[in-house]
Amino acid sequence: MGNTVVRDDFEWVYTEQPHCTRRKQILAKYPEIKSLMGHDPQLKWVVTAMVLTQVLCCFLVQALSWKWLLFWAYMFGGCINHSLTLAIHDISHNVAFGNKSAMLNRLFGIFANLPVGVPYSVSFKKYHVDHHRYLGGHKLDVDIPTKLEAYLFSSPARKVLWIILQPLFYALRPLVVNPKPVSRLELLNVAVQLGFDGLIVWLWGLKPLVYLVAGSVLCMGLHPISGHFIAEHYMYLTGIETYSYYGPLNYITFNVGYHMEHHDFPSIPGSRLPEVKKIAPEFYNALPQHDSWIRVLWDFVFCDALGPYSRVKRHFPMTKKE
Repeated sequence: MGNTVVRDDFEWVYTEQPHCTRRKQILAKYPEIKSLMGHDPQLKWVVTAMVLTQVLCCFLVQALSWKWLLFWAYMFGGCINHSLTLAIHDISHNVAFGNKSAMLNRLFGIFANLPVGVPYSVSFKKYHVDHHRYLGGHKLDVDIPTKLEAYLFSSPARKVLWIILQPLFYALRPLVVNPKPVSRLELLNVAVQLGFDGLIVWLWGLKPLVYLVAGSVLCMGLHPISGHFIAEHYMYLTGIETYSYYGPLNYITFNVGYHMEHHDFPSIPGSRLPEVKKIAPEFYNALPQHDSWIRVLWDFVFCDALGPYSRVKRHFPMTKKE
């Protein structure tokens, strides 16, 4: 099923990530962008409505056949759960209640995590900080595939399998690349999640829990929404390490497609990222961008120049060069 990718290593660079420089340039010209920073008062209500919707769905799917349960998990429930993971991404930047209420943000992230079925909100926050601070950092940015992944998943068929298994790799990769001690908040995240999962099974049986977990796994794998995983930082043009997408799927993904803008201003809530581009269009309009996450997935699978190696990497002073 096609040729293997032609790359045999990551794209190593010896420059700083571009976002800090562009942030300074934009703020120097448009200081009013600072007014966009801060918490989003609507986020907690949107997330709460999504969580309650999934709880209602758990009640409704208990009588479905397994075939239809998996169908609705992929077509509907998984879309909500994937959207909730992107809400958790926003919450990890403290935009639900503001920087002064960091603990409240962590606890709300645990609440938003409930329909996903698997505890991860607190751990995500712990590693996502490094993704912004050390973008592309060797042994620091766990968003980058391992060399083993890049070696094994290099043909079209194997790249499809790699996309399907994305949830597994995102869960296990931090433990291999940059293991960190387990915190008390992570243990709380696990305890609350297991309690919720157990309550769902006790109330309505096993099928609702399968609906939740299967939806999360399926929609974070081979699904149009999951195109954002690859669209954000995989190198479709040499040396370009971050890309934005301005299409309609942003409406159900908390504007995660505005990824260039997000890395320039991580403290701005997703709901206000379009305003950044509107205020400073000359900084973004000419940059490479994606127009379809489905096209992103298609090109990634069938283009010989693209694969898990298609990432920009750099060394930071605290990492040793190999």
